[in-house]
Amino acid sequence: MSLRKILNKIENELKESEEIKDELYDAMRKATRISKQAIFLVHKEEFKEAENQLNEAEKLLNKLSEVPAVYRKFVYSGIVHSAFQEYVEARIFLKLTQNSDFTGPKQLKVPSISYLLGLADVVGELRRRTLDSIRKGDIKIAVGSLENMELIYNELILMYESMHVVSELRRKLDIARRIIEATRGDVAIEIRRDSLEHSIEKLERALRLKKE
Repeated sequence: MSLRKILNKIENELKESEEIKDELYDAMRKATRISKQAIFLVHKEEFKEAENQLNEAEKLLNKLSEVPAVYRKFVYSGIVHSAFQEYVEARIFLKLTQNSDFTGPKQLKVPSISYLLGLADVVGELRRRTLDSIRKGDIKIAVGSLENMELIYNELILMYESMHVVSELRRKLDIARRIIEATRGDVAIEIRRDSLEHSIEKLERALRLKKE
């Protein structure tokens, strides 16, 4: 084979590689965007539409299985991991708002590392849900969201060995700890305020009855 033919073959392989990478990255960016939209819909309690969005994101993420083995190096790129993390965060957040059990990486068809990092990010969304519930006066949902935040953190913090392998997990858990501490204070204040209001109402009713 002539050198020209050899170089032409290499050039074609590189061109094909770039085309596959561009197509894959476009799909991953779209999946990330759709997952973010799904999280927004969950906060609005539009659960059915959020589920539909995540089904679309899942189809895009499944494109990875179509990538030829020779190009699987793209699977380990940052943009792909980000897409998986956002998807995991959205799926778990949706499940928790519907009082469902946790879904594992095997069921979600995602890498374990992406699962851990996406799970850690759920804490932030649960804080937002907690604050929204407080504003609406729904103490039960606020307390339930806080309990899920603490559950996620307490379970992840026990994964000492994983933190050495996934360095970003420690950073996310440090952030989660601060978020939980702040949320715990917000919930405690609201519970005391709610309790005080009920006590005042009870006292006012007693005084009215006494006057009668």
